[in-house]
Amino acid sequence: MSAFALLGAVEIGLVFALVALGVLISFRMLRFPDLTVDGSFPLGGAVAATLIGLGVDPFVATAAAVAAGALAGLITGWLNVSLKIMDLLASILMMIALYSINLRIMGRPNVPLISEPTIFTMLLPGMLPDYVERPLLLLGVVVVVKLALDWFFSTETGLAIRATGANPRMARAQGIATGRATLVGMAISNALVGLAGALFAQTQGGADISMGIGTIVIGLAAVIVGESVMPARRLVWITLAVIVGALLYRLFIAIALNSDFIGLQAQDLNLVTALLVAAALVLPRLKGQLKRRLASQREH
Repeated sequence: MSAFALLGAVEIGLVFALVALGVLISFRMLRFPDLTVDGSFPLGGAVAATLIGLGVDPFVATAAAVAAGALAGLITGWLNVSLKIMDLLASILMMIALYSINLRIMGRPNVPLISEPTIFTMLLPGMLPDYVERPLLLLGVVVVVKLALDWFFSTETGLAIRATGANPRMARAQGIATGRATLVGMAISNALVGLAGALFAQTQGGADISMGIGTIVIGLAAVIVGESVMPARRLVWITLAVIVGALLYRLFIAIALNSDFIGLQAQDLNLVTALLVAAALVLPRLKGQLKRRLASQREH
């Protein structure tokens, strides 16, 4: 695999590391099966690309994409908390609604950014090839987001969100407003996904209505792979594991699709994803069984 393909995989992996961090908050911390991600990812791209196309500063456009993602997550949480719609169904309803909303925002199925300024064209110094500088800039963004999440979830509000997901009945008994905690957590989760969508659109040269298909699967795959490779209990290491999982996931995909002897092609992407997720789910159990078998052999 060429250096160009390798760095391209790292670049996309860093973008989806933000998605994985968002999925970590909803699925792992809040225990909220949130399929809004498949709609909030293209929402971020649509908002950013449309505003940049209208001449808005790329940083303002990216901030607007983050706000749009947060609003989408907030509405999903509101459907569940206030209207008592089941969490999974609430996220499905929002995901379906966002498809039409994204088309409305863009006005057409896709918005190109080939000749438009982006945060990458404005920040990159041009001392190195852009396929080298883009991953470095994205790495800085991911590190800042990780550190911010580590700090936030150690605050009183962050701990309330974690307590809500771990045991909502006990959290309510301790005086925690679990409904508010769910709303805040869902907003933060989809804000990160919206940020990822905005950055993805700017790295790939445009936004497309279909760019969100399978986003939740990729985010879950990154979380599962990260937890399998780096099992941890402390939040600092959990967030790091998720980022590593996103990078490994994209590298595995790139290696599989660029290995001629395997014979895989671009249309096999979903098959490779399914196999990777299945392996990540099965391997920890097999590892545990092997440890127990070896321990029993030592006793005998």
